[in-house]
Amino acid sequence: MEQHRTSNPRRRQRPQAPLSPPGPLSPQVADGPAVYGVGPTRPARNVPPVVLALRRLPNPRLTGIGGGLFASATMLVLGSLVWLLFDGSAVVYGVLFLPVCALTALWVREADLVTAPISVPIAFATGIVPISGGEGGVGGQIMAVVTSLAVHAGWLYGGTLVAGLITCVRKVRAMSRRKRRTRPAPQPRR
Repeated sequence: MEQHRTSNPRRRQRPQAPLSPPGPLSPQVADGPAVYGVGPTRPARNVPPVVLALRRLPNPRLTGIGGGLFASATMLVLGSLVWLLFDGSAVVYGVLFLPVCALTALWVREADLVTAPISVPIAFATGIVPISGGEGGVGGQIMAVVTSLAVHAGWLYGGTLVAGLITCVRKVRAMSRRKRRTRPAPQPRR
């Protein structure tokens, strides 16, 4: 017959953790007096100054709708400025459109990456309204916008291509990061 244990088993006492976690300026005990350091350091890499400057830029994460609103509002403001300052130059507008496409694709969240190449052409059409130069009421304005979109389709396709390439690269990097996280650690050989 089996007999069950009636007393609690003795637990091993574990060393208690310090009350305050080690921070950037917490003392690190070495062989001697306490040394104040910044914790474990990684080996220094030679990072180009351009990369360091890019890391200091703002890095917002926009939803799909937020990315579309950002691109549309920015292109409407830029289209108005081009109309005021450069007499509606389509080349200036197209050149300004490309960085907006890149920023929209970089700032949209990973979950909403597919929306960046979709919202960028809408933003182009929104911003081209001030520089299209339509006359004769609503019908004339609509015809001028359609004509401008047809004539300046190269800038539209180029910006959409920029946004598409950036979102594809970001998606591939996210999938590889996710795959690395889920991959089990290799077992050591004995």
